[in-house]
Amino acid sequence: MSDPGADARISPLQKAAWWAQDYVYAAGWQVRGLLSRVQPASFRNGTRAPVVIIPGVYENWQFMMPLIQAIHDAGHPVHVVTVLQRNKLKVPEAAKLVAQHLEEAGLRDAILVAHSKGGLIGKYTMLSLDPEHRIDRMIAVCAPFSGSRYARYMLLPSLRIFSPRNALTLQMSRELTINSRITSIYGPFDPHIPEGSVLPGATNIELPAAGHFKILGDPATARIIVEQLSLPA
Repeated sequence: MSDPGADARISPLQKAAWWAQDYVYAAGWQVRGLLSRVQPASFRNGTRAPVVIIPGVYENWQFMMPLIQAIHDAGHPVHVVTVLQRNKLKVPEAAKLVAQHLEEAGLRDAILVAHSKGGLIGKYTMLSLDPEHRIDRMIAVCAPFSGSRYARYMLLPSLRIFSPRNALTLQMSRELTINSRITSIYGPFDPHIPEGSVLPGATNIELPAAGHFKILGDPATARIIVEQLSLPA
């Protein structure tokens, strides 16, 4: 569990350094994603539970490549919902695409691995669009389950939806029935989500790695996710 006083004990200089490292990491992976020639179908083989990747806003699926590679190396077939493109759709619309992929691919006992906005999309899918119970559970990294106070200052509607006052965010935060099927992973400092990613009733895991983006490339994040994937349903 997260220590409520931990953020206050982090110096402004350390936060600034983490913030800068976070953006350098994000910029680097955005470029690598554009240049990548890796085909998503190359990760669909495996004998363990299928995993569906849901990236964050303005992220293509390649942005989560460090996790995809680690999960696939552990024996899981990995599916990416390419029609999400850069994930600018509203949460319900994006969730419909995820549910459609699950059905068309014939997936059962699937585990969602999501980043940031992807965690909201995953939870919405689990709550409202999974009548056949194709989704077993979700592992989310740095998901704004309670929103982010910074969203109110954003000009783009695709970012303002993360406001803690957003009707959908409020509605989903009150829905506790499936939280026990969610693992929320985060670091000691997230420059985009000052509210943090602790989800009541979920398995909450704080890692030493800080940041909103850079945490995706930390070996500890991949290790914890693979361990969580190995737990019994």
